[in-house]
Amino acid sequence: MSSPSPTAPPRSFVWSRRIFLTLLTGFVLLPVYVMASSSLKPLQDVSGRFRWLPSGLTVRPYLDIWKTVPLAKYFVNSLIVAGAATVLSVVVAVFAAYAVSRYRFRGKRVFTVTVLSTQMFPGILFLLPLFLIFVNVGNTTGVALYGSRGGLILTYLTFSLPFSIWMLIGYLDSVPRDLDEAAMVDGCGPLGALFRVVVPAAVPGIVAVAVYAFMTAWGEVLFASVMTNDTTRTLAVGLQGYATQNDVYWNQVMAASLVVSVPVVAGFLLLQRYLVAGLTAGAVK
Repeated sequence: MSSPSPTAPPRSFVWSRRIFLTLLTGFVLLPVYVMASSSLKPLQDVSGRFRWLPSGLTVRPYLDIWKTVPLAKYFVNSLIVAGAATVLSVVVAVFAAYAVSRYRFRGKRVFTVTVLSTQMFPGILFLLPLFLIFVNVGNTTGVALYGSRGGLILTYLTFSLPFSIWMLIGYLDSVPRDLDEAAMVDGCGPLGALFRVVVPAAVPGIVAVAVYAFMTAWGEVLFASVMTNDTTRTLAVGLQGYATQNDVYWNQVMAASLVVSVPVVAGFLLLQRYLVAGLTAGAVK
């Protein structure tokens, strides 16, 4: 029988870690099980006393969610708004972070501190000012921002962009400047060095920014409930349609919630390794 390694952790620590991780896993998966099991129950079973083991299973809620409310339209609206906000956040953040990371200019530190300090304020403080701005712009120029997808995209851009810039600055600082200099020696200008050298080297950081921006726009409720109408309503607000004056279709709510979470979960699993690399880069220099 081999003796334990001197550097191996104590057995008590190993078992304590296993027990803690098991409890943590159960704590995380328990709501998912309740949601999944409730989405496969008839409405009368969900409205009554909760049972851990369903007496009967049905996929009817997954078929009815598309008929009770126009979920497909809300799904398309969310994809357009979240996708456009993500693309704009990535594009603007790349240019801004590259300028801050590679060039010296007056007010550079003030700019970075100001960008990061905007995250200290709760979003609800900007609800009324943005609403008034959109209404006044529409009345003055005729450009309909209030109640449109474009207005919601600009709204989400204002929230995701500051943190996206700050995150990319830290990542681009970890990319060696020698790559830029080598590209310029080969005849590239600043933009050529950015697109041909820096951006390919910063793919993990860009993916992390994209995932953050997409998740911020995909699940937002407050501004989507105020800045949209029946035509431009997103999924986060559209789920309220399963509650009527007489009843709440809890099984359909659970089914729709699972369907809504599929794009985010799938994207996170596919881009997990880039996301971890992007979030940890720049932490140790």
